[in-house]
Amino acid sequence: MLASIHPLGERARHRRWGVTAGAYVLASTAAATLFGALLGAGGGLLALGPGPTALAVLALSAAALAFDLGAGGLRLPTVHRQVDEDWLGRYRGWVVGVGFGAQLGVGVVTIVNTAAVYLALALALLSGSALAGAAVGATFGLVRALMIFAVARAHHPDQLRRALRRAQAWRPLSERAGIAVQAAALVAAGAVTIAH
Repeated sequence: MLASIHPLGERARHRRWGVTAGAYVLASTAAATLFGALLGAGGGLLALGPGPTALAVLALSAAALAFDLGAGGLRLPTVHRQVDEDWLGRYRGWVVGVGFGAQLGVGVVTIVNTAAVYLALALALLSGSALAGAAVGATFGLVRALMIFAVARAHHPDQLRRALRRAQAWRPLSERAGIAVQAAALVAAGAVTIAH
């Protein structure tokens, strides 16, 4: 994403990066919020109590951790589709931002690189509430989209290369943070399960 929508590319296409990036962040957040709300409302139909919900979160958090740690050679199931980069030269910046943002905000219509995506969607579903699901979705969509600002100050090719290298260097930390969040969900769900 960072290598596709950046200030240099938008300037070369006679567009403003701020407009494209803003549309991207808003669309990612809105799409994830809507998807989370739908999942939460659907989860309300399951009518799980606190104990079974905590047990489901416990199991799903453990599975997510196992996938992300590659335990037993597990490989994450995913679709093999990316956003259509032909859009970059075909449509206005805000259209590209909305299209890319909505697809990436939903999380599962493009390649999924971490089980945390599936876990976030499962948590929205298990919340059993459209409002809680929307909150989970909004957080997911916003946090996922904010990475675009890593290239905000790249106005020359060397600045863009440095920003992309820096983002790549942060990847291991990002992966560890995702695993830590999944572990925290696992511990919290375990505590609730034991309490019930």
